[in-house]
Parts: sequence; C-alpha cells; structure tokens
Amino acid sequence: MGKSLFQELGGRQAPTQNNGFAGMMAELNRFRSAFQGNAKAEVQKLLNSGQMSQDQFNQISQMANQIAGFLPR
Repeated sequence: MGKSLFQELGGRQAPTQNNGFAGMMAELNRFRSAFQGNAKAEVQKLLNSGQMSQDQFNQISQMANQIAGFLPR
C-alpha cells in the first residue's frame, strides 16, 4: 500500500508490530489529538488524486471500524 494513512494525512509513522496493541492505541490517540482539519475531506483528496485506491480505502475503513470501539470518545 505504500505510505500508511497516517503518513498520507501528515501524521507520524504508523506503529510497528513491535509496539503491540498498546503502542498502536497510543499512536492512534496521539494522531487523533494532533490532527487538525476535516478528515473526510483529506481522505477524499487522496481518493481523487489517485494516491489511495478505493480498495485501499475499503480496507482501511474495515480496520478503522474494528478498532473504533477501543478508542475513547
């Protein structure tokens, strides 16, 4: 997939497997608190520019839905 969504949206590098689940959650929380702007608009820009395919978007959406329950609201 090339760059991760975090990198595409200007966030930090995606967590590695060595960080485990806790590291991934910490990185997601850091990204979420640091991200400014309209996430949907940014994703749409990636789709429109061809930097992200619809298949990549679908895969990321599925992953996001799976972990959404773990994030504090």
